[in-house]
Amino acid sequence: MEETLNQEQQVEEVQPVEEKTNWGRFFLDVVETVVLAVILFIGINAVSARVRVDGFSMRPTLDDGEFLLVNKLSYKWNDFSRGDIVVFHFPLNPEEELIKRVIGLPGDHVVVRNSRVYVNDELVQEGYIEQAPLYTGEWFVTQDHLFVLGDNRNNSNDSKDWGMLPMENVVGRAVLIYWPPPVWKVIDHPDLLPAQ
Repeated sequence: MEETLNQEQQVEEVQPVEEKTNWGRFFLDVVETVVLAVILFIGINAVSARVRVDGFSMRPTLDDGEFLLVNKLSYKWNDFSRGDIVVFHFPLNPEEELIKRVIGLPGDHVVVRNSRVYVNDELVQEGYIEQAPLYTGEWFVTQDHLFVLGDNRNNSNDSKDWGMLPMENVVGRAVLIYWPPPVWKVIDHPDLLPAQ
């Protein structure tokens, strides 16, 4: 009986040793997490941008208040294509960013007549526009420039108003609407092929 009591007393006397908080390790973990977050932030911003659509010039494709993900590397290794939706620094005010659709490439001859758009005398199929253009005009796209128009043709400040867009002003290609969630989608960039 005495042995049992002695064993119980010994068990009671053994108390768990509290571990000391290793503040040095905790601080190192916090620093590592912050550094990793900064590296990820810089890396993500180097290859992409987040842009808010402000206005109605790209309706019905894009609407006011939508947020887009823009691929900043898309034209580092690929060429521009007719139909691409691009974000760029406005040539008349580089602090302002606009979003439009590429219609003409360097060397192209763009004509708007009879409410239709022609590139190099070929009719462009434009199922994405809000309304047929109510204006006419003729433009020659110069080297290292693009001709861009908004999908809401009659309510867009674009190349018909201020001229060619220098390629160096392009931030990147819009790839995704990510906000608000109900309209989340990958942005379509149709080839602007001539009518068959």
